[in-house]
Amino acid sequence: MSKGYPITPPHDSSNNAVSSSTRQRRPATPKAANPESANAVADKTDAAPVTFTELGVPSILTDRLRAEGKTEAFPIQKDTLPDTLAGRDVLGRGKTGSGKTLAFAIPMVTRLSESGAAGRKKGRLPRGLILAPTRELATQITNVVDPLAQAYGMSTTTIFGGVKQRRQEIALSAGVDIVVACPGRLEDLLQQGLISLDDIEVTVLDEADHMADLGFLPGVTRILAKTPEHGQRMFFSATLDNGVDKLVRRFLHNEIRHSVDDPNSHVSAMTHHVFEVADEDKNDLIQRLASGTGRRILFTRTKHRAKRFTRQLTAQGIPAVDLHGNLSQGARDRNLAAFSEGNVRVLVATDVAARGVHVDSVELVVHVDPPTEHKAYLHRSGRTARAGSSGEVVTIMLPGERKDTMVLLRKAAIKVTPQKVTAESPVVTDLVGETADYVDPQIAIQAAAEKQKAEQSQGGQRSSGRRRGGRGGNSRRSGENSRGGDNSRSGESGRGGQSGGRNSRNASGGRTARNNSQGSRSGGNAQEGRPAANGRGSRSGAGASGNRRSEGTRSSTRGNTGNRRGSDNRGTSAETRGRHRSQGSSGGSRTVYSSNS
Repeated sequence: MSKGYPITPPHDSSNNAVSSSTRQRRPATPKAANPESANAVADKTDAAPVTFTELGVPSILTDRLRAEGKTEAFPIQKDTLPDTLAGRDVLGRGKTGSGKTLAFAIPMVTRLSESGAAGRKKGRLPRGLILAPTRELATQITNVVDPLAQAYGMSTTTIFGGVKQRRQEIALSAGVDIVVACPGRLEDLLQQGLISLDDIEVTVLDEADHMADLGFLPGVTRILAKTPEHGQRMFFSATLDNGVDKLVRRFLHNEIRHSVDDPNSHVSAMTHHVFEVADEDKNDLIQRLASGTGRRILFTRTKHRAKRFTRQLTAQGIPAVDLHGNLSQGARDRNLAAFSEGNVRVLVATDVAARGVHVDSVELVVHVDPPTEHKAYLHRSGRTARAGSSGEVVTIMLPGERKDTMVLLRKAAIKVTPQKVTAESPVVTDLVGETADYVDPQIAIQAAAEKQKAEQSQGGQRSSGRRRGGRGGNSRRSGENSRGGDNSRSGESGRGGQSGGRNSRNASGGRTARNNSQGSRSGGNAQEGRPAANGRGSRSGAGASGNRRSEGTRSSTRGNTGNRRGSDNRGTSAETRGRHRSQGSSGGSRTVYSSNS
């Protein structure tokens, strides 16, 4: 652990846990003349707390941090900030919950504020790029970076998949200074020409080892290759295996390495327990561990089990929400917000929440299903005892899982003796502490439904003017009448004068014939005709004006006497349809192009 020096990357980086002060140094680097010895530097790391002001952080940012109760730097921040603020490339290695986000957010915002005026023009290209492996981590990073960027009048946006990209396009076209992105969606936007990385000055790669675990490194490599070669780059990774070392050698220049922890280290304020329980008693033990008054996260191995335990706990009077890959992004955000805001105390999650989800005061993490890999154990456990606080971690194992679980803990460097327990064992009672009040399941479900409905009603009050072919509401662009409502686009009579639906014989006073357009509607004043024969008739509403036909067929109108149509447009050739359109145009009324809404 040291205030690092530029060094040559080792050949065997997967086992590289040696302090940077003991590695071979490059002979001609700016840091080579540093007179401090390795022991002196190590003592400095363990010295009294250092404030952000003492580290050279601008006052406008220290004021913002102080307002959030952050005045003293954590070890990873104390080690890296002097170098990152000076513009150096840095490789930082630290355990989960060590404060890495602020370690790169502060220097990025500071450099961008000095290099150019924020908000200089509409459509400006981004100047800062942060890559994260998951949507949850990207959102968490944005929550940290955005307040600092706003202090300088800079804007941020988040780019990831699983949601419609239209909002992301709008944000980019309006101009943005910092982009926090997941590799997949960012590559999509790059291929579509909707974003350029030509102006990137600072690039951050967070959780690089997790990127490798998820198979994202090829995409990350292509993205980094599109950024300017001489910009500042900061990589943060727990380990350098699985190809991360190749990224370091290719994209970092004369970097300084800082390692404040061994890759397999765990938080000293974290207490680990291993409870061995019979299969028939496991559900009771889970319910007992979840019944406390504080926040707790339960990790399962599969999405199905996460959903099942969420329903089971809620039915037992313990409101819980789930977090897993099958949920939409909106559902993920709602559930995580409910947990963060204290509306529910229990979050049941798969490993999708093992990184990047930082919720204050999580007092207990329960491995309902032991993970299959020791790094996953450490990252799951890292949801508690964050930022200097303490926490408890419980691993539940069945008798048949004992061997694999002990191997897992040994690889994670966790020394703990398993205990055979039931839900009523004294050690479990002491760990849970005070039991929370019972919450009627119907009340919990109703409250969640009302909150979701309120959020949807707030989010749904968007202008529908961009939508094509809405069925109602005030979405018309111009004109008087509409297609079954107030959503016509142009013309006083919608799109087609007095045209009706497909196969209608709407001459004045004529009858409305059988109409096969699926989902269309008849109503209003259909030229005094009678309704469609099969109930699935034309959308001839509000005077039968401006109707747009379903199933991609087209109709044309002539004069004010009704519809002019061919025998049946289905199956006709492009030439025939073109002739019909030209004939309809010559009749004095413009051609109507209809499509399925």
